[in-house]
Amino acid sequence: MKNTFPLALTFLTCLPWRWAGPAGPQDLARSMFWFPWVGALLGLGYWAAWTILLKYLPAPAAAAVLLALTVAATAGLHLDGLADTFDGLGGGRDASERLRIMKDSRLGTFGAVALILVLLLKFAFLTALADKGVKGGWPIFLFPVVSRWGMVALAYLSPYARPEGGLGQAMTEGVSARVLGGATVSALVLASLTFAWKGPVIQAGAGLAAWGLSRFFRKKLGGITGDTLGAANELLEALVLGACLGL
Repeated sequence: MKNTFPLALTFLTCLPWRWAGPAGPQDLARSMFWFPWVGALLGLGYWAAWTILLKYLPAPAAAAVLLALTVAATAGLHLDGLADTFDGLGGGRDASERLRIMKDSRLGTFGAVALILVLLLKFAFLTALADKGVKGGWPIFLFPVVSRWGMVALAYLSPYARPEGGLGQAMTEGVSARVLGGATVSALVLASLTFAWKGPVIQAGAGLAAWGLSRFFRKKLGGITGDTLGAANELLEALVLGACLGL
């Protein structure tokens, strides 16, 4: 997957990295091979920050600061997708109306509620993980890895919803079995090294969740969009943090 890591990094985060030349749809699709590795880079930063924060702050304060860091590192990209997705799902009566609402940049009631609930869940899970001490730090590395892999799985499993096209179309129609396979192996290795046998179990659960989301979005929207991929990332992050508490 030559030369596509910088594209994946700058697409998923606000971290700067020079990309040589214009990026076409196939470049974006191939860059999904690197999504778990971008998640690993984020996870290393989160884990380092988490370790330092817990030395100087009580658990709730450390969780709040880390949560703010996760938003800043991604420029709120996935949270924006979460809000748009839930505004559409909650406010539309059929697929076309839901997709139309999702294109509206204004924040609605359903989107605001989704943002609050997901952020609250993450805050609660992070606070609970702090009680596990050093062992509880490993999920901080794991959750961005598995959630980014889940985006690749969802894109592979789903058609694109908008007939007029859009940014997510390249990711859904261009991602190949080879890209998915490479991302899956990468995430599996990272999960295994991070959390022993529990890592692959959590990844399998995230894969099942991605399959369920694919079916749900097909029913409600006719497929997925860039917004639903962002929403899936946020939901999977919360799912992974919760699963780490339960294992």
